[in-house]
Amino acid sequence: MLSLLFMAKRKKRTLEETVLLIQEGNRNLLDEIIEAYKPFIAKTVSSVCKRYIYETDDEFSIGLIAFNEAIEKYSPERGSSLLSFAEVIIKRRVIDYIRKQTKNQHISIDLTNASSEEESAGTVIVNELSLDDYQKKKDEQLRKDEIYHFQALLTTFDLSFSDLIENSPKHADARKNAIISAKMLVEDEELKRLLFEKKRLPIKQLEKMVSVSRKTIERNRKYIIAIALILSGDYVYMKDYIKGVLDT
Repeated sequence: MLSLLFMAKRKKRTLEETVLLIQEGNRNLLDEIIEAYKPFIAKTVSSVCKRYIYETDDEFSIGLIAFNEAIEKYSPERGSSLLSFAEVIIKRRVIDYIRKQTKNQHISIDLTNASSEEESAGTVIVNELSLDDYQKKKDEQLRKDEIYHFQALLTTFDLSFSDLIENSPKHADARKNAIISAKMLVEDEELKRLLFEKKRLPIKQLEKMVSVSRKTIERNRKYIIAIALILSGDYVYMKDYIKGVLDT
């Protein structure tokens, strides 16, 4: 996996170019791609199933097979990225699987409208959980969904959670300055566009906008990119963490 994370830095190879090499018979790259994009697969499958999907679930296995299918069938002439194409294939295959599994089977649990008779007969598990427990479990699932999605996004920037741990600023003031730099980047549409198009931090342009030195920006580059990605996306729980750092 490490070779995959740093592939773009060494050979400037895109994901789509890597897929073409896989189609030519490079099975080692196939294994690395599948391993690296398991979070993306889980997130896509979860969005269809409307629940958190574990790697042990049958639906996740369907997603893996579909992702492999997307790699085999992908062609640049399609005019879309590999991930966009894979997302469509995964969702189709999972939907087909769910339809087969739920054929002639209609199960519905309504937490708000069930009568006392229905509750006592059909929703024993729900009765055993307090509303507080239910909300906690729901929040936990949403957090995990966020992490899976963010991990997949980091991979497209040749970053990983390990990179962020190793490169996170050690001092509170340094972290706050890095977050402020990321916030200013995201608020500037041109810099934000450059970040997502080039997959790298526009250091020269950002330097003119912030109060920290170029050397500091370069040292905290990976952390700033990660924060900028969070601020640009729908990461509710991660944004709360950022707010907490800025408020301290």
